[in-house]
Amino acid sequence: MKASTFVYPWDINGDPQAPGRIAALGVRQVTLAAAYHSTRALTPRHPRHRIVTAEHAAVLYPTDDRWQRHALRPYPAGDWAPGDAFGEAAAALTAAGLEVHTWVVLAHNSRLGAEHPDTSVVNAYGDRYPWAPCIAQPATRAYLVELAAEAAVRPGARGTELESLGWYGLQHLHAHDKTGGVPLGDAGMYLMALCFCPTCEEGYGAQGLDADELAVAVRAALEPLWQGTVADEGWAGVEKLLGESNAAATRAWRDETARTLQETAVRAVRQAAPDGFQVLLHADPVTYHVGANPGVDPEHILSVADGVVVPCAGGPGLLTPFAEQGRAGAVIAANLGVVSGMGGSPATLASDAARARELGATEIRLYHAGLASDGDLVAVREGLAAL
Repeated sequence: MKASTFVYPWDINGDPQAPGRIAALGVRQVTLAAAYHSTRALTPRHPRHRIVTAEHAAVLYPTDDRWQRHALRPYPAGDWAPGDAFGEAAAALTAAGLEVHTWVVLAHNSRLGAEHPDTSVVNAYGDRYPWAPCIAQPATRAYLVELAAEAAVRPGARGTELESLGWYGLQHLHAHDKTGGVPLGDAGMYLMALCFCPTCEEGYGAQGLDADELAVAVRAALEPLWQGTVADEGWAGVEKLLGESNAAATRAWRDETARTLQETAVRAVRQAAPDGFQVLLHADPVTYHVGANPGVDPEHILSVADGVVVPCAGGPGLLTPFAEQGRAGAVIAANLGVVSGMGGSPATLASDAARARELGATEIRLYHAGLASDGDLVAVREGLAAL
């Protein structure tokens, strides 16, 4: 069962022992960040530093002149990933016998939202989400498609994993986050993710909705949740709060918007890539879900991409809808946490991977070799050896 681990360039560059240490885990592949959001990360074994602060979303390689024709452009990294940080790390990992795939974060960029506020998702109350570019806006879509093609197809890469290629919503780890006081549940999170920028308002109009009336209806639907009422689970909860026809119309607009963006981005990557280049999406099998693993229709996405990377932090159940499609050759990779301090379970890796395989996983992803402690890495090595 093929295993790959996520790493950042700053885990590798400046640490000559890192590539061999990762190869010794028993993985065949490394999923290496090429475009990434802001973060603060531990580097527990690096000889030069212990904390890396990536101040904003950035590309971790030098861009080319394609961006001259775009209104929106990616930001270069600062001193946390100077020069061609991706290329340097990729070369070192390849020399250690590892296959390198790019890890590309797309519709998640707080600096873009801060400097270009009109690009952000706007909720029914008029609040902007600067971390969440609205994927319906033409300029934003053009930026995301171009970024997918450039960041995915880096020299030496054999494939890519595209994260956040879809809608983002309220869910977002933020500095000193204080948003958990009211349990909104699945339904409330969907309502808080609905965008009311001008482009989305036109989109709702095409579905027969008046955007102003819809915003009023969304606010009214959310009011019981602010008062402490617990909504019904799943899509039934959205329909109960917003009404079946309103809910269906919003979902039709959002599903089509995400689906066409995913198709266009994957097509752009394939056009830029050499033959045999693998394209995977981080994905959730429920189309109205938002975030780093945006919702997709399993049958559709497996007809577009080579496969999916599926979050399994809450268990492997999300694998089944993809596996049920039975598409020959499709990659269904179970993403398993192996950093015990971040809720992962490296000690149960072998049994977790075996269970994922029973439910249809063809590969596993390990999050994240650069962040894990020495003890976690020992457990990973033992777990992979037992598979």
